[in-house]
Parts: sequence; structure tokens; C-alpha cells
Amino acid sequence: MSEKLTKLKYPPILKDFPHMIYGGDYNPDQWLDRPDILKEDDRLMELVHINSVTLNVFAWKALEPEEGVYTFEWLDETMDRMARNGKKVILATPSGARPAWLDRNHPEVLRMNADRTRNLHGGRHNHCYTSPYYRKKVWEMDQMLAKRYQNHPALGMWHISNEYGGECHCPLCQEAFRDWLREKYHNNIEELNHAWFTGFWSKRFSRFDEIESPAPQGEHAIHGLQLDWLRFVTYQTKNFMEQEIRAVKEITPDLLVTTNYMKYAGLNYWELSKSVDIVSWDSYPAWHETNRSDAKTAAETAFHHDMFRSMKKKPFLLMESTPSLVNWQHVNKLKRPGMNILSSIQAIAHGSDSVQYFQWRKGRGAEEKFHGAIIDHDGSEHTRVFQECKCLGEFLHKCDSLRGTNVYAKAAIIYDYENRWAIEDMNGLSQESKQYERTCIENYEALWQESIASDVIDMTQPLDNYQLVIAPMLYMLRGDIAKRMKQFVEQGGTLVTTYVTGYVDETDLCFLGGFPGNDLKQVIGVWEEEIDSLYPEDRNSFTWHNGDLPKKTYSVKDYCAIVHPLENTEVLACYDDDFYKGMPAVTKHPFGKGMAYHIAARTEVEFLRDFYKLLAKEISLESNFPFAEKLPDGISVQKREGDGEVYYFFMNFNSIEQSVLLKETIVLKDIESGEQLEGNKICLQPLQVRIFCSK
Repeated sequence: MSEKLTKLKYPPILKDFPHMIYGGDYNPDQWLDRPDILKEDDRLMELVHINSVTLNVFAWKALEPEEGVYTFEWLDETMDRMARNGKKVILATPSGARPAWLDRNHPEVLRMNADRTRNLHGGRHNHCYTSPYYRKKVWEMDQMLAKRYQNHPALGMWHISNEYGGECHCPLCQEAFRDWLREKYHNNIEELNHAWFTGFWSKRFSRFDEIESPAPQGEHAIHGLQLDWLRFVTYQTKNFMEQEIRAVKEITPDLLVTTNYMKYAGLNYWELSKSVDIVSWDSYPAWHETNRSDAKTAAETAFHHDMFRSMKKKPFLLMESTPSLVNWQHVNKLKRPGMNILSSIQAIAHGSDSVQYFQWRKGRGAEEKFHGAIIDHDGSEHTRVFQECKCLGEFLHKCDSLRGTNVYAKAAIIYDYENRWAIEDMNGLSQESKQYERTCIENYEALWQESIASDVIDMTQPLDNYQLVIAPMLYMLRGDIAKRMKQFVEQGGTLVTTYVTGYVDETDLCFLGGFPGNDLKQVIGVWEEEIDSLYPEDRNSFTWHNGDLPKKTYSVKDYCAIVHPLENTEVLACYDDDFYKGMPAVTKHPFGKGMAYHIAARTEVEFLRDFYKLLAKEISLESNFPFAEKLPDGISVQKREGDGEVYYFFMNFNSIEQSVLLKETIVLKDIESGEQLEGNKICLQPLQVRIFCSK
């Protein structure tokens, strides 16, 4: 294991702005006919303690109403207003939605669908990333923005486009895809044929120009093709984004750039993150559902916060959230009083240096007129949502000292986009219950419930700074991940793997010699012979008989792998039913200085929580707040550190009051009240968050 990480405090994300960022999407171009509303915006922003706005996200038409005709005056005035009011601007490049004249004059910029039909004008992200003309127009617009505002005092950073997503199958993209394949496979069609196993169903290619992207009426059964197409889509999106970054960095090299991610699996965000300075994402959980608790929603949200933080291992930005409701979920539920503050501070607890909303003011019409905003259609401060946003603004003002601190985790969950693509495309298991992301989240949740900090990484990331690495359903082993997992355990790390591990390589070819392949069997200590997919109503169980826990039976659903223990492998639990009754369900295998555990079945969450609680104790994996007695369910404690400062976030995701009892006296100061903690417990009202500092 490597030396202890230096716990740094990072510099401000916005230029010359050492504060926690509080703001959101501001669209003055929608209100140019109402100067009274723009004036009122200034008053209300001050009242609610907004200190930053994101401008220009969808404003291309307002900047260039017809090709070559420019109207920047409204943006000049807005930038000047923000500077006068002491606010910073996150300035967006407007490539995420094009004006109609561009599609009318140059229809080749419109995307083509997988069925080879061309889109009409409309929507967002309806543009071809390969189109030379579109790239030319975007470059020109981005450079004009950078040149015009490079020295403006309000300009804090760049927001590149908006929520990249989707794919284009037009002839330009087909040729770009073939060029990408030629480079990847060294212009050797036989290398590609081998990687894609095209001998099946007589699918061998003779030339690269025979290859097309997957299509519903064409080729869609070669898994290597499907994978490489998605990799190409990420590559082409990243290439387009990098052109935008070059356009602004050429003129403003000292300003940081970001682009906002989503809960979207069509792009490998780890690849995009290599090209941005700061990771940001748009978080819209569905709180207050009837079929699951807010604590489970919080755990899933925390998983994504930690994943996006882990992409740079430093503070990220919550670029979009809603102060109340959205307009696109199945049920658009209001956030209950307290939840906006709690969920916003949760993002900060997991490493965000901002709370930002979509949107500042609700629009009068179109798609998002009923999407939540700080200012409702009544236009006043006399609403519940505004007043709660004001309270949050006051709270965040007291959090400036923790800006730049970071989360330092000794546990990691491997969640890999390319692995997800491969699992979802696989013809096997149960098509309805693969649930790779859900499985990763459930393993993460077991640590979250114990307030153990976790990174969420992909399989390209270093492992050597962790005590514990959990790799659920690592079906695909790409790159040198198997070698690094072996080294991790050999050097003293603890590894947890599950069913469906090590089936295929990065081109989706099955390993020969048994699963898990690529020499992982000797590390994990089992050979998986078969896997049984259960019907939805089927259940099995296993009984845990490890001496450190009372004998206990846990339910099993969806998948039961039939594994054989290798030499020195200890069986911790066996199946209770079916023809594989008595065979291993959970195993433990020493390897080098470390230990590998294998969970062969999909278990209930209760087992994962019991298992990881025991494992954390065995390997001395400390929680974020080891001074507490057992935490009540639904209470999460997170920690940020830097330059000797330590901040503890106590969050109650329950609808009832809870208390955290302390095992020992610790000197803590409540950063909101400024008061010293007294007594042996920390009281939390329903949906309350409290932050304490210790230096």
C-alpha cells in the first residue's frame, strides 16, 4: 500500500472568488422585453444571497439571430450588471441548441438516427459532432465570446456546451467511425475480425468500408461492434468538446473549464473528464417516493456525487439541481420543507464546492415552464421555496472556510461505463434483472450506511491508495485491471468480487480456461462453472457460518453462481436449496499479504450491510466519525479535510428526530451557530443537516 495522501486544500474554482458558489442558470435573453423583470432580478438575487450565475447556455439565437448578424449587447449589459452587483459568471458556450437558421441553411448539421432517418430541426443536442460546418460555426462563436469577455471582471470560468449526449449515424459519422477503427486496429481488417469474432454467422469483413454503425434494420448482433461504436461516440463527443475548449483556452488560458454531466450511460464520462479542469454534474433525485425511503434515495445520490468527485479526486461542482420539483419525472413531487437544504448540503458533504439550480426564474412558456426555480411565476420573494433558498444562502455564506477541502476515501467501488455497456448488450443471464448500476449502488450503500467514505472509480484508476476495493459484476476485464487487482491484494489490500466476474476481455471475447479469466482465479480463489438465473418469484438462501458472526440465513435472488473453491479458499456460507445446496456462496481467499472475498449470489441488502460492517472491523477501515456509537438508520456522517481543517456533516434523512450518541468527548464547533458542542449527543431534527468543524 502506498504512503498516506497529503490532504490539501484546493484553490478557488472561480477566478478570484474564494467562496462557496451559490447560483444557477440565468436566462435574461428570455426577458429582454421586460427590463422591469431584469431590474427585479438584481434585487431578488441580493436578497437570496446568490453570488454566481450561469449565463448563455441556450442563447445562440439571441447572440446571432441570423447567420453573420450579431447582437451581443444584451449579454454585455448582463455581464456588467453581474460585475456591479459583485457576482461571478460561469459563461457557457451555446452549442447545446442551435438556431433554426443554421439547420435551414445547412441541414447536414442535423443528426441522423440509427435507422438512417435525418432529424428535423428541434429539441436540443440535435447536431452532428462530425459536421465540419457545425464545428466551424461553434469555433467562431466560442472565440467571439472569449475575445469579448476575456478581461471582464465578472467572468469566473467556462461552461462548455450543456449535457452532452446522443449519437449521429450520418455518412460523415460513418466515415469518421471507420477511420477510428482503422487506427484502433492498425489498418488490419483481420485484427478487427478476430477482436469481434466475426466468423460467427458469416460476418467477416473484407474491408473497413463495409462496416457501418449498429442499425435496427442492419447489423446489431456483433457485440464488439456495439462496444466500439459506443467508444467511438465518446471519442467523437470528446473531440468536439476539446475543440470548444481550445477555442476559449487559446484566449483565456488561465480560466478553468467544465461541462455538466448527467446520470447518463451513453458516454464514458471518465474519458471526457481527462479534458476538463473541473467535473460538474446535474443532480435530480426523486425524493419522497412511496416505495423507498429518502435514505435509500440519499445513498444513490451520494454514489453519483462520489463518482463525479472521484473523476478528478478533488472538489467538483453541483451545476444543476432543483429547489423544489422538476417537470419531467413520472411524478413531479415537491421537495418537502428542509429537503432542499439537506440535499444541497449533501452534495457539499461529498465534495462539491457549489450549489446551483436550474433555474433562477421560471419561464412563461415552452418545455420547462413548470420546472422548479428560485423565482416562481408570481415573481416575488413571498414563496416557501424562495425563503428556503434564502436560508440556504445564509448557511452557505458560513461555509466559505470549507471551500477547497476534499473527501479522502480508503474504500472504492469499481463502476465502469464500458463494463455496463457490455453487460447490457450481453445475451445471457436474465434480460430484466442484470441491474449492474443498481448492484454497484447496493454495495456502496452498505458502506454509506456505516458512514465509510468511498470513491467510485472505473477500472482504469489506480488502486494502491485504498484498503478495500469492491468490484461488483466486473464482467469485462479491460486494460491491465486484472494485473493491478492481483498486485493490490498481493501488497495487502482487501478485494471483494461477485458473480459475473471476469467473463470477457475488452473486445467482448470470452476468456478460455474458465471464469474468472485473466489469472484472476488464483487471486479470488474460486472457479465459476455455471450461473443460475432465477425467475422473479424464485428465491434461494445461504447460511453464514463465519465464527465472528452469529449463524444467520440471508435470502438470495436473481443469480446463483456455482463456484468451486481452490486451494486455501475458506467457505464462509453455502447455498441452502436447489441441486447446488451445500456449495459455496461466499468465500475468502488469502493471497500475498491481502485477502480476496467472493460473493457468488445476488443477496439482500441486509447481508451486504452485515458483511461490510464486519469486514471494515477486520481491516480497521475507519468511519468518517469513529467517535460515535452505532448510527441510527438514515443518518449519514461525511467528512471533508484540507490543510489541517476537518469538517463533519451530520445529515438526517428521516422524517423523525434522531440523535447521534458519542463514545467520547470531542471538541467541535457548529459552523452555523458558532457554538461549541456540549454533552454526549448530537441532535438532528427531521431532514436537518449540521456541520461541525474541528481543527
